[in-house]
Amino acid sequence: MSKEFPPVRNISDTARWVAAYRARETDRPDALFKDPLAKRLAGEQGQQIADALTLKKDISWPWVTRTILFDRFIDEQVRDGAQQIINLAAGLDTRPYRMNLPPSLNWVEVDLPDLLAEKEAALAGEKPRCKLERIACDLTDLPARRALFDKLNARNLRTLIVSEGLIIYLTNEQAGSLATDLAARSNFHRWVFEVTSPRLLLMLRKRIAKPLDEAGAVLKFAPPEGPAFFEPYGWTAIDVRSFFKTAAKLGRLPFFLRLLAMLPEKKGPPGNRIWSAICLFEKTAPH
Repeated sequence: MSKEFPPVRNISDTARWVAAYRARETDRPDALFKDPLAKRLAGEQGQQIADALTLKKDISWPWVTRTILFDRFIDEQVRDGAQQIINLAAGLDTRPYRMNLPPSLNWVEVDLPDLLAEKEAALAGEKPRCKLERIACDLTDLPARRALFDKLNARNLRTLIVSEGLIIYLTNEQAGSLATDLAARSNFHRWVFEVTSPRLLLMLRKRIAKPLDEAGAVLKFAPPEGPAFFEPYGWTAIDVRSFFKTAAKLGRLPFFLRLLAMLPEKKGPPGNRIWSAICLFEKTAPH
């Protein structure tokens, strides 16, 4: 890694970082998805952050894999009857513009006001493929968050919650609180996000912690029990898809990790394993 720390000023800048990786994937001749808006949204700063956090080789494969897995889950849930998507900490996501979504689908992006205003300006003139609404809300403001959830739940639409790249920045207490608030809304049926093991989190922190910590984007959440952490809060994982195995199938896993992907995954808590997955949760108990 470069001795110069990347220009990560705050947690919103991580959205530019992710957009830069989507832009790089789009430019590949063998691209697994196309996001023509990503380069515009990432800007020069997003490219600088991606460059600064790159080791000897391009390490875009985790972000590419994450994007594809979320795309698949969203597509499947929409086909299964989801009428509303609530994208928490939506960042610079462009799925309403690039995915094949029904025009009747309600898509709600929730994030901090400055980031949403910047995104609104950057995408002025672009037409989403479904109904799109942007709502500014600081998700750490509990009264504001709960009022927003009440408002969206009152629409009586079967809802999928998406929180890509959010949960890892929360403490256990914050993750549990968010899970409880979501479970309390009768129309919030399913929820998709990534879960990381403690060992993998430790590896990530060794590589990229300092610039993120200084920007207030501290990587925190990695429960030893894995997806089971959310069961006391009314959510049970019904579909768990491995980062490593998916990346291997996509042909994007680096050589030194291919052996890891070939090993059978043990059932149960990830414990001390190098493990991460995108998980689809279903609400299992009223709150």
